[in-house]
Amino acid sequence: MLEGCVPWPDDVARRYREAGYWQGITLGDMLDETVATWGDRTAVVHGDVRLSYAELAAAVDRLALAFLEGGLKALDRVIFQLPNVPLFVTAFFALQKIGVIPVMALRAHRLNEIRHFAGHAGAVGYVIPDIVRSVDYREMARELSAELDHLTHVFVAGEAGPGQISIEDGSGGPLSPDQRTRLSARRPDPGEVALMLLSGGTTGLPKLIPRTHDDYIYNAKQSARALGFGPGTTFLILLPLAHNYNLAAPGLLGAISQGATVVLSDDISAQAVFPLIERESVSHVGAALPLIASWLNDPASGTSDLRTLKTMSNGGARLPRPLREGLEEKFGCTFVESYGTSEGLINQTRLDDPDEVRFESSGRPISPADEIRIVGEAGRELPDGEVGELLVRGPYTVRGYYRNPEADAKAFTSDGYYRMGDDVQKSAGSLYASGRQGDQINRGGEKIDCGEVEGHIHAHPAVDGVCIVAMPDQIYGEKACAFVTLKQDAELSLEDIKSFLIGRNIAKFKIPERLEVVAEFPLSPAGKILRRELRRHIEDTLTAET
Repeated sequence: MLEGCVPWPDDVARRYREAGYWQGITLGDMLDETVATWGDRTAVVHGDVRLSYAELAAAVDRLALAFLEGGLKALDRVIFQLPNVPLFVTAFFALQKIGVIPVMALRAHRLNEIRHFAGHAGAVGYVIPDIVRSVDYREMARELSAELDHLTHVFVAGEAGPGQISIEDGSGGPLSPDQRTRLSARRPDPGEVALMLLSGGTTGLPKLIPRTHDDYIYNAKQSARALGFGPGTTFLILLPLAHNYNLAAPGLLGAISQGATVVLSDDISAQAVFPLIERESVSHVGAALPLIASWLNDPASGTSDLRTLKTMSNGGARLPRPLREGLEEKFGCTFVESYGTSEGLINQTRLDDPDEVRFESSGRPISPADEIRIVGEAGRELPDGEVGELLVRGPYTVRGYYRNPEADAKAFTSDGYYRMGDDVQKSAGSLYASGRQGDQINRGGEKIDCGEVEGHIHAHPAVDGVCIVAMPDQIYGEKACAFVTLKQDAELSLEDIKSFLIGRNIAKFKIPERLEVVAEFPLSPAGKILRRELRRHIEDTLTAET
């Protein structure tokens, strides 16, 4: 395995292979298997673009050769930051064919985050769009290339800048025998790292999560099977593909593993989504709390024929029961709650679960090999019904981060269990998540590390101290509220904070959406800021304002 990654113990890996959880194929092989069975079926739809599986496979092979000719080689890491367009699918699988490891960045990430990912991963390449919504990613790539000597290859979906390489969809005729031989020689080992996801993290910038071909294929297939995906499924993906939920839980990869059709949309409004469901006969939608809450309150969501819609899932942040019930009543489909982590464990409610489980629980593990422990103080295992910290290990839960032994020591037990950092209880096999243990804000599925943003705000010349906490929000579940103390005679507004943070090139979803200036912070006897007191203060303030 790639140096800097923590492998599964040999005896554990052997057990997973013998049980058939790990099939010994690569993500590129998985695509080829689907093409061999369902080559004529539609694979990807985006606007007027429609690609069959055979067309997708040909485009993937062409682009894989282009990446090779562009200088990439096996085990190179590249920052991958494309929007939800067909070229995302083509480029992702092209990299898989030649054993190049994409680090899955979000479109919202800016210079500060990309610099961290590229530096930590030792990335040699950067795959970007040219311009999206007035953001010129080529400028960011030029700045990073000047800073990082190892970042030497920039591939642009669109018009390339100086020293950058433009990539197209890889269309063209079939490969020659020599080209096919050259490509097949680059097939990676199924036990090797296929990609790196980003952790939600509770300290600092996101950590890199190495996922192998073996474990990630199993992750995607199990999740898709639990949702009943098959060649007759049409799956609408609206949220960023770089998220684990949208990539493989079951996401793009789960759909492709079952020969389903994937529909990509640029517009998440009800006015666009529901006519699209009718037009493309969509059977499943992957959504999240903010979208579902918005759609339920939008009259436009009730004007389309939704008879083909069978299921709608929620991921990222727990959906409250009233919204789950409202979803089924308004859209006439079955609700699925998805709760998990990019480090591995995925839980889903099942289509045949009774109402009480479907409307209240966080689902149950997708694999019979998932090992679940709920522990209290001193690691004591708790019985069903008691709330404790969730620990997990299994055939698709990693054993460590990339080049981060300090984080590994905190996040993983000595016997290989991953600490989810969530408080849960278990009942009749289902899990019920009740909160986080770390200082993290979950803004509609986007994880905001309080410490990271506090570090940026501390740099503001007017700020003496800062503490960021979650405040409740009806649409996003949580938003960030910044409590600050100011230096003598200083003044500060929320707009000042926003402008300052934008200037520091952090993702916009991390920027606090409320500012509370206080004379001092509530402190514990040990001198630590009592975040719970600040959370209670902002909750009371919002209640009074309402």
